[in-house]
Amino acid sequence: MTSPRLEIDLDKIQYNASALVSRLGHRGISVTGVTKACMGEPRFARALLSAGVKTLGDSRIENIETLRLSGIATPAVLMRSPMLSQVERVVRHATMSFNSELDVISALSTAARKANRRHGVLLMVELGDLRDGIMPAELVETVRQTLRFPNIDLNGISTNLACRSGVSPDSRNMGVLSRLADVIETECGSAMRMVSGGNSSNLQWALSGASIGRINNIRLGEAILLGLDPLQRQPIPGLYTDAIALVAEVIESKKKPSQPWGTIAQTTFGSSATFQDIGTITQSIVAIGHQDVDPQGLTPPPDIDILAASSDHLMLNTSKHEVKIGSEISFQPNYSTLLRAMTSPFVAKAYTETKQQTIPCPDFRDQHQPKGEAPRWH
Repeated sequence: MTSPRLEIDLDKIQYNASALVSRLGHRGISVTGVTKACMGEPRFARALLSAGVKTLGDSRIENIETLRLSGIATPAVLMRSPMLSQVERVVRHATMSFNSELDVISALSTAARKANRRHGVLLMVELGDLRDGIMPAELVETVRQTLRFPNIDLNGISTNLACRSGVSPDSRNMGVLSRLADVIETECGSAMRMVSGGNSSNLQWALSGASIGRINNIRLGEAILLGLDPLQRQPIPGLYTDAIALVAEVIESKKKPSQPWGTIAQTTFGSSATFQDIGTITQSIVAIGHQDVDPQGLTPPPDIDILAASSDHLMLNTSKHEVKIGSEISFQPNYSTLLRAMTSPFVAKAYTETKQQTIPCPDFRDQHQPKGEAPRWH
């Protein structure tokens, strides 16, 4: 097979999505399945829909267009404020969009009126992570002005946490979002049909048993794809953590010293390298690098260590293995690496179905863990 490549097990992804849809459904929370990490790949989207996801979300209108061209007509939300240069495309292909600027909503209104369509809006609220969002004190006035725009439907409010600053979702900030929904309904008379609490980082809070208030939706990508809780990158009980693997081919394997020699300056990417002298090692190189992945987001197989990376090379200590040229090494990617690898034209994407037997996982705290393959060397 072509390498490097991402091996994506659709059955394991569907299983993870189904388990989370079920668990959150028991709490009255719907799931927006996020397709951006797979660039709007229709096979991935269909796996989510088969798992019970009713709404798809993406931060790029281009990915939503890919879904539409494949025949997927499911409601789709653009999860980033639309660019003014793209409002016509947004109105044509997205059911609704996240917004925090009145100028953008005005442009969406004009585009929707020209297209004889209605476009849904979710207003983003800033709750401390300092990415996008309207300050809470300005929200009611923003709602009042949004309601004046023709062909615009104010569907609700949303927020995003644990992204720029790592602020964790909890009962306090989720309580603020719930109260804001109540205030809008009281002062503006507009029903907040969707109150979207955030992303995969909301799972601990949402399934903790705490009162969810008005929160009735969260957006899930990383938790479904990687089976991990983003707050601490720990496995979510009962989910597969190996649904995706990154496979790269060995192009060199030689005995080399572990210490460089000569005058040491900055590396290609401007950092100052540090080295531990452990004597002579077997250094193997696989054909992948910074241009394709975030090397820090790769977990190698046991007894293989990542030493360094350049644009196109990943150097490994494989002293405990006999590595042959042309053999392949499989890594487990984190979300950052997955995003970069998925967008690289040099990384092939291999979608597979393993027909995993579905094991009921009714509770987030269920300790039954499906047996997934560990990262492997072969």
